[in-house]
Order: sequence, then structure tokens, then C-alpha cells
Amino acid sequence: MTQTQTQTQTQTPAARTPGSRWRLQIVHRTRFSYSGPVRSSYNEARLTPENSPRQTTLRSRVEIEPAATAYAYRDYWGSTVTAFDLHTPHAELVVTGTSTVEAGPDLAAHDRLGWSALAGREVREQFGELLGPTALTAIDDDVVAAAREAVGDAIPHDAGPLVCAFVHDHMEYLSGSTNVKTNAMQAWTRGLGVCQDITHVAVGILRALGLPARYVSGYLHPRPDGEIGDTVTGESHAWVEWWDGGWNGFDPTNSVPIGNRHVTLGRGRDYGDVPPFKGLFSGPSSEGHAVTVEVTRLA
Repeated sequence: MTQTQTQTQTQTPAARTPGSRWRLQIVHRTRFSYSGPVRSSYNEARLTPENSPRQTTLRSRVEIEPAATAYAYRDYWGSTVTAFDLHTPHAELVVTGTSTVEAGPDLAAHDRLGWSALAGREVREQFGELLGPTALTAIDDDVVAAAREAVGDAIPHDAGPLVCAFVHDHMEYLSGSTNVKTNAMQAWTRGLGVCQDITHVAVGILRALGLPARYVSGYLHPRPDGEIGDTVTGESHAWVEWWDGGWNGFDPTNSVPIGNRHVTLGRGRDYGDVPPFKGLFSGPSSEGHAVTVEVTRLA
């Protein structure tokens, strides 16, 4: 097969505190197999990490097998999308995103608003899309009431980690226990889920309490003590951000702040806004797909 389309970014590394940032290489490969030749397919990949004060994407490319013409654009939520279509018969499609990223903790400071300010008209008009429930994040009133009790008199800035701890204490991570269509209440009722489900629950509760919240898609290096040069099996990951005058991030699945092991791809209302890959095809049925994520700490 022929490799095609390469999308490359080269950025000047952001100023950093020694030892506070990790340089990571991520290789995210998705392989689709079909029962026979597919005549055509239309696809979108969200595999390009962002640039932000916390994170610098030094290099990034998306490779497609078989060859396809692709173009990149920013979607409504600010994520970089690589779009492409194929019109030659193919029984397999392989899409590989390879990126080198420097990531660190979020050290940005901002003025913190109180609950009354967050309930004001200006905030609700600005963040209306991130305050209402979606089909994947809607939470029942009794769960919200229990979360509100757990938060107590905490200010909005402190409510975020408390909500994440509340969700973390109730839900157990179990790979394969849900699928991309599982909603927050289904996962909550079972007490089981993957990072997507745990994040959906946290997002839904934060919004119900009056905090604008968004779903974040990315990667996680699985080892806090990761050795330089070792390639490990990483994860497509998800976590939450909430706004209290500025954005704050937290990983409810692991109950830790966002730091040098987290690489951000994109954000949205829920998983439906930021899937790593989605598409349509015309032809024989799919025999399934396999996803691998490899992460190497370079520095």
C-alpha cells in the first residue's frame, strides 16, 4: 500500500519550567477491514494535537493507506480535522496519526467567579451550549442532588475536583464495559465505564450545578514514572474542563489534575463532537477495526 497525505506542524517550544514538561511521541493507528472491496468512503480524523500555553505540538502528520487526497480544517469547536475520501476499491483502510508534543501542567491563573456571577445572563448566553445536557451527558436529579451535597459550600473553582472525586468514588473503570452510544446515566447506574463514560457523568453534573463544562479528547501516558525512550501502550483518553472565569482541567478517571502525561486533541459538548475517527463507506460489510496507541517519552 502507498502512504499518502502528510500534515506537518512545527512550532517553537513554549517557555517551560525545567522538569515540568514531558516530550511525548504518540502513534495512533486505526485499521479497518472489510469483507470485500469497498467502492468509496468518506472520512474524518481528529488526530492532530492542539497548541496551547500548556501544550506545544512540535510535529504532527496523518498518513492514509491506500493513497487519498486529504485536507485539514478547524471544526466549530476548534479541533483540527483531517478529511479525506477514497473512490478506488479497497478491502482495508489504515489511518495513522504520529505526533511529537511537549505537555505540562496548566499554570495559567485567572480571576475566579462565584456562583452568583456564573448564574448571570452574560455567562449563560456565552456558554449556553456548554451548560445544557446532551443525550450523552444528561444526569437525573437525584444524582445531581447527591453531588451538590458532596460539593457543599465550596466555591466554583473547588467544586470541579470535588465533583470529579464524587464520580471517581462511585464508578469503576472497566475496559469494554460500555460502547460509544452508552449515556451517562446508563454508565452511572451500572457503576462501570471507561474514561468516556466517567467524563460524560462529570460533565453532566458540572453543568447541572451551573458550571460551563466541556468534554476533552486526547491521550494519556499510563505511567507517572515513565522512562525516557521506552515505548508503552498508551490510551485514547478523555477528561473534563470547567469554566469559572477561566478554564480548569481534571481527569476524573484517574482523579488527578491535567499534567505532563496528558495530550489534548480536541474539545466539545460530549464524545460525539470529538471522535478520533468517523466515516461512511459504500460496499461490503465491515469486519471490524483495531486501534493501537503507542506513547514514547522522549524527554
